[in-house]
Amino acid sequence: MTADIRVIRAGQMYRYYLRETVVGDGRRPARTSLRAAQEQAGVPVGRWMGRGLGALGLAPGEEVTEAQLRNLFGERGRHPYADRIEADRLAQGDSPKKAYRAGALGRRVTVTGVDFVFRPQPSIYLLWAFGDEETRLVIEAAHERAIVRVLEWIEDEVAVIRYGKDGIYRVRPPGGLVAARFRHYEARSGRPLLHDHLLLSVKGQRLDGRWGSIHTTALYENTVAASALYNELMAAEVCEELGLATEPRTVTEGRRPVMEIAGVPHGLIRWTALRSDQIATCLSELEHEYVTAVDDDGEPKYLPVVSERARTKLNTIAARKTRPRKKGKARSLGQLRADWKASAIRTSGVPADVISSLLAYARAAAAAIKARVAAVVDIALAALDVTATVFVMNEGGRFHRRHLLAEARRHLALVLRGRRRDPGLDDQVVAAAISAHCLDITEPKTIRGLEAGYRLYTARWSLSDLPARRPPGPEPEPDRQPPTDSGEPAAHLPPGQDAGEWDVPRIPLQYDRAVLAGAVLREQLHTTTAAVRGRAYDVVAHQQAAMPEQLLAPEPADPEHDDQEDEPGRRGALDLTALRALRDSRTDVEALDLTAERLRHLQDAFTAAADRAHTTMDRYTPRADAKTPHPGRRDGQQAHRPQEPGPHRGRDAGH
Repeated sequence: MTADIRVIRAGQMYRYYLRETVVGDGRRPARTSLRAAQEQAGVPVGRWMGRGLGALGLAPGEEVTEAQLRNLFGERGRHPYADRIEADRLAQGDSPKKAYRAGALGRRVTVTGVDFVFRPQPSIYLLWAFGDEETRLVIEAAHERAIVRVLEWIEDEVAVIRYGKDGIYRVRPPGGLVAARFRHYEARSGRPLLHDHLLLSVKGQRLDGRWGSIHTTALYENTVAASALYNELMAAEVCEELGLATEPRTVTEGRRPVMEIAGVPHGLIRWTALRSDQIATCLSELEHEYVTAVDDDGEPKYLPVVSERARTKLNTIAARKTRPRKKGKARSLGQLRADWKASAIRTSGVPADVISSLLAYARAAAAAIKARVAAVVDIALAALDVTATVFVMNEGGRFHRRHLLAEARRHLALVLRGRRRDPGLDDQVVAAAISAHCLDITEPKTIRGLEAGYRLYTARWSLSDLPARRPPGPEPEPDRQPPTDSGEPAAHLPPGQDAGEWDVPRIPLQYDRAVLAGAVLREQLHTTTAAVRGRAYDVVAHQQAAMPEQLLAPEPADPEHDDQEDEPGRRGALDLTALRALRDSRTDVEALDLTAERLRHLQDAFTAAADRAHTTMDRYTPRADAKTPHPGRRDGQQAHRPQEPGPHRGRDAGH
């Protein structure tokens, strides 16, 4: 996700932002003014933005001062010019208490704002780091406009002010919101990372002129949709201004692909992922400790199967354990860009001429794609694909409109490959999904449940035939033997794990199941609806012939040799190849070119993977006659002890 969110509280957290975040994640020297510290750090000054600035006497683009930050975020939500207002009231003869209240924006609050962090895709900020001055300015301008557009969407569609008993009344802030934007140029690892911190104040003005507080939960709930909108807008403007195109790339097997600029070498992106490599190495060690941890009696603490929820917790621990210290001496942007290029040429493994002419390579790749690939958006098929993905990836198959909106924006980014779209196309896809494929299961107990954004949906159709869960069968013997070899290539072994020792089993990831669900439904659709099938396959014939080689789906099996048996150990490899092709071609019309035989192979692969994982879990699951039943978890990760994963707990784990 390229838009992160973090709450800002008055007190110690605000002082952290004032000491480090607003000066480029550096260390602000003591008794140094904010402007001087930003100049020493080599970062630009903060700027005000948002439609609510007029009510506070501020203007968009105006410089953010330390006193304004302290009043709005550090003093529990006071007016940015509270000091001046209080001094004027005292001069007019008001009491100190009344003068202090005159500078307040409604009630005092503890949570004074939220910090949105916007960063473009790695391929975009690599072009920003290695390109010429014109390229840098184009990307920065697109970055700023995308942030402005996302803030406008939050003001119009997301932000609400709660008031009344228990916050029963909700209203949009008609005057808009107030935010301070601060730009950073590099990551903690010292590699290039263009990103902005948007400190959004929770204070908003109602129609009656009173000041209230923005409901921060609504901001958290719509972070993914905001991130998808930023990614889409950023990529579309950069591609249009520089003549580029995007393509889907898989960063982590089993996870959602990301849209990157075509032509930027993957090795160069890996060069920027120094922190990701450190986290991945630590995560492998934590997973190995997790599945091999035993208590004082030698009994395993946890079932040796890493679920998605357990992996997420372990990934958080790994990120905290490997977090580097703050950067040292500040450097100007020009010096940073020169150092980045020299370091990339020396250590990335990418030829120097490619790095020096990165924009030219990206334009050549984009020209080849645009000349042969026509992006076609079919709202009916997009609605089906979006609904299937959201249904599988949300626990229990229950979701809200914001989940559909975020997935619709991701889907359009996949289909359009960097082209601009009509502003309301994502809403059209969501409306089609709700009307055609979603069932409203809302049982409102409050006024909030009646709001359109909080209505609860599920899919109208059933996906019970998908291999998301293992069908019931005879319980295996608890012999605790490693699972048999599936014939797939051996994965990377964690440190300390001997060759031949069995890998950490994992349940098939939700996104893989979501891709398969969409493929099954599209297969049913194109076999039962002649009109859609005829129109879509005309486009498929064009697109499959025009796709770059790395995005082409595998050719269907030869009918004359279809009755031949597969080679031993070959089925798994074929299924993985088909799954990768399905992920890469997952657009409105491309993915219809998936035969029923390939779908059957994919389902067999998922069933086999689920069987291996659940068999391992069953071996460690206590029987009914056990003396002490062990508690279960909602995600199916039953624990033998209620502790946190592995031996890393408390402060040692980074909490």
